[in-house]
Amino acid sequence: MIKRVLTLTAVVAGAAIMVAQDTKQPPPTVVVPKGKQISAKERDAIKKIQDAKTPDEKIAAVENFVTNFPDSMFKSSALFEAAQAADQKGDFAKAVSYGKLSVDAEPTRFDALLLVAGELAQHTQKYDLDKEQKLGESEKDVKQALDLIGSAPKPAGVSDNDWAAFKKDETAEAHKDLGLIATARTNWPTAASEFKMAVDTEATPDSVLMARLGNAYNETGNYADAIAILNKVEGLPNLDPRVKAFADSELARAKKGGK
Repeated sequence: MIKRVLTLTAVVAGAAIMVAQDTKQPPPTVVVPKGKQISAKERDAIKKIQDAKTPDEKIAAVENFVTNFPDSMFKSSALFEAAQAADQKGDFAKAVSYGKLSVDAEPTRFDALLLVAGELAQHTQKYDLDKEQKLGESEKDVKQALDLIGSAPKPAGVSDNDWAAFKKDETAEAHKDLGLIATARTNWPTAASEFKMAVDTEATPDSVLMARLGNAYNETGNYADAIAILNKVEGLPNLDPRVKAFADSELARAKKGGK
């Protein structure tokens, strides 16, 4: 899935905590309601999450935060950090678990819904006995997230342009997840359609998503469009070697198939 790095930055002198949900676009700002205060201990616990150097350190800091501040207004954000950290270390089960706990703490948390949906879709195997159950749950989460994205109010302190770009990337993430679900079902026409919608919607180009689209085009025999999108992938700056290797393979496949 598209990697997001969530950080909780305590504003010691102010009345807000910045919740960075995606490295691509400026994040929403959660404003502390009037009449409420954050204790020094809670701020310190948030800072430990922010300063964690490894996924394991971050997860441990989140666990400590949730244990000591179970009613914190930032509980959902902290749990989402843990979900991201688990995803980063490749722990699918914990990523889903923390993601679901984040949604439980804040049901309108569409980013957590999308994380869970993407994890379920990517880790559902062809012969899993509960394949359709997991894919159905994933699909339900994506559709719920899309509804929430459409009606989500702009947080205080975020510009109209930044909020619009953030929502575009989250909408693209939703369509990417639908593409992953279709891929798990080997429904390649739908996968290609969803991946294309994601690529066309996202505010910031994602090389992995574009490469997935190229693969889906190859699977449907649409070699001309596969070549076009994969050439774009290869033209992106600072391309991850793993993505380049995959794009090279799919590009060769498209050129061979188009002859």
